[in-house]
Order: sequence, then structure tokens, then C-alpha cells
Amino acid sequence: MNNNLLYDFTIDKTTKTVVITREFAAELPLVWDAFTKPELLDQWIAPKPFTAKTKHANFEVGGKRFYAMVGPDGQALRWALQKYTSISPKTNYKMFNVFADADENPEEFGSEWDFSFSEQDGKTKVVVSIYNESLERLEAMLEMGFTEGFKMTLVNLDELLAASQSK
Repeated sequence: MNNNLLYDFTIDKTTKTVVITREFAAELPLVWDAFTKPELLDQWIAPKPFTAKTKHANFEVGGKRFYAMVGPDGQALRWALQKYTSISPKTNYKMFNVFADADENPEEFGSEWDFSFSEQDGKTKVVVSIYNESLERLEAMLEMGFTEGFKMTLVNLDELLAASQSK
């Protein structure tokens, strides 16, 4: 990660919320695409050596993305279902995220994700606010290594953005 870029990761158990603020050395359209196009998401959203594989996606209000976290052996380890609830192109989108089984049957609790994007001087700032329906879900995410895993995915995203800009 570029050390000159803003980065903050805050966990607030009293509000069951995680807020991640991160700047990227890339223009907003490129960063927006990396967060919203499944073919790009699959390239960075899983911490190595894992990968993400989207089964299907429809980025529109009421649409959804269904994907798996895949292990190095090619086996799906965990499925997630994301339902898009609000989209303001290039500035904000919101979704409900829940773990599911391979048949898209959701688990009991999920989380609401709110992504905000802004650009200044060729840098794009993304603020991700994650509200969990239960403290148990938040604590389970943290126990599964969410903090470390998300940080690793941001390194992947930096690499993808740098490669995209050098083309």
C-alpha cells in the first residue's frame, strides 16, 4: 500500500459497525468499476491465496451478486449473497450482505454495507460503513480474520489499479 494514502479501519462494537476509509492512487471511474464489476471484483476481493468467483451478478437496485470464496484447491469455502438496495453512480451504493449456502439460502444475520466514493487531485477516497444486524455476527466476522483479510484485499486492489493504469 502507498503509505501516503489515507487509511483508517475502525471497529465499534457498541454500534456493531466497521468503518473503513481508504484513498487510492487512481481516478474515480477506475475505482468505481473495481468495486462494482464482478470481473474486476473477482480479481481482488479475496485475500491471497484465496480467490473469489462470481456465480452471477446484476449491479442494479434490486439486483444481486452471488459469489464464493474459493480455496487454493479450487473448492468453494464460503458463499455470500449481496443484494443492492441503492445506487447513485460513481458516488454511492448500498447493499445487504449475508453468508449463504451454495443454493443461495441465506444465514440468519447479515450486514448492511454503504460505499461512498469521492475524488480529489487524482486520488479516490472510498468510505465503507458496515452495520451488522447482530453483535454475534460482527464478532464472528472478526474471529474469521475479517480485519486482516480486508487489509490484504486492499493490497490486491492497489496492484489491480496500478496494472490497469499502466495499460
